[in-house]
Amino acid sequence: MGRRGLGFWPRAVAGLVKPTLTVWTRRTWTGMENLPADGRGVIVASNHVSHFDPLTCSHFIYDAGRWPQFLAKASVFKVPVIGWIITQCRQIPVERGSVEAARSLDKLVAALKAGGTVVIYPEGTTTKEPGLWPMRGKTGVARLALATGAPVVPMAMWGPQDIFDPRSGKLSFRWRRPVSVTVGKPVDLSKWEGAAPTRATLDEMTEAIMLEIRGLVAGLRQEEPPPLYRPGSGAAQTGGES
Repeated sequence: MGRRGLGFWPRAVAGLVKPTLTVWTRRTWTGMENLPADGRGVIVASNHVSHFDPLTCSHFIYDAGRWPQFLAKASVFKVPVIGWIITQCRQIPVERGSVEAARSLDKLVAALKAGGTVVIYPEGTTTKEPGLWPMRGKTGVARLALATGAPVVPMAMWGPQDIFDPRSGKLSFRWRRPVSVTVGKPVDLSKWEGAAPTRATLDEMTEAIMLEIRGLVAGLRQEEPPPLYRPGSGAAQTGGES
């Protein structure tokens, strides 16, 4: 979804938030041309190093001429005023661990069919890898890609953890913090086009997506990446390396 026809509230929120981020961060944006510009629905799959990531990601996508749509807990939508505003800003409620989860998927499918830019963190939480490298992902992105045929664009960011570090819980108000965001070309998922969403298929697709994200993160950090991290394993593991 492009920025045209957004309406008052999305533009008002962007008008308040963007100037603050412009002063707070010193940005290096690359790969913006890899985001489809024709209004086609797209799934943006990103690494997750900080609770500041959604603001950084939104800034990038907004500068690219599109409007980001995130998943948010359904309970947030019931909060007076805040719930109404985020609804007006076209964010998407998600129910977890309930029969309503299928309805959440329906809303994601509808957003993509309307040309939306849906942002998902496949890891499901900020990374628990000690060096903030990507973890193994959950299968939601793969499931959504199979259901819609929408391209999955990998995104990587580095720097938001210096504004809010999830490991220490410290928030920095120092201005001009460097943040880098890059977007790669859509992940080649043609091998699984039309496949049934079996566990094996979803796991393979998720692995391919996470390895693309990991490669982008390595490029930003200029470091050799470790294998994808498996939470609770005490070691980084992956079923396939590139």
